[in-house]
Amino acid sequence: MDLTDQRDLAYDVFSKACPSRGTLEHVTGRWGALTLGALHEGSLRFNELRRRVDGVSEKMLSQTLHALERDGLVLREAQPTNPPRVDYELTPLGHRVAERLLALIHCLEGSMDDVLRARERYDTTRGGR
Repeated sequence: MDLTDQRDLAYDVFSKACPSRGTLEHVTGRWGALTLGALHEGSLRFNELRRRVDGVSEKMLSQTLHALERDGLVLREAQPTNPPRVDYELTPLGHRVAERLLALIHCLEGSMDDVLRARERYDTTRGGR
């Protein structure tokens, strides 16, 4: 399918041919969501971002940033300094997406007592993990 065929499609993430599906995967994957959430706080250098997103490897963060930049959610700005300085920040679209992700993140954080009780009930009745 070429690009003109894709533009004729209605964007429907439930359709396997929809280009929005890949972007949804980039945004909702563990590292994509955490990266967008961290960058919502402001511009960060690579190592600052890696420290903020605890547990992400250098390789995975690099891949995540490339995917988010390609989707137009993250802007990479290289400074002509020695040593080179690269800053990452959200685009306007990235801010809109990050705000929605953060609402979900805050909802989950605020509901963790309920989630933990549900897990305990499930594990008790189903024999645990």
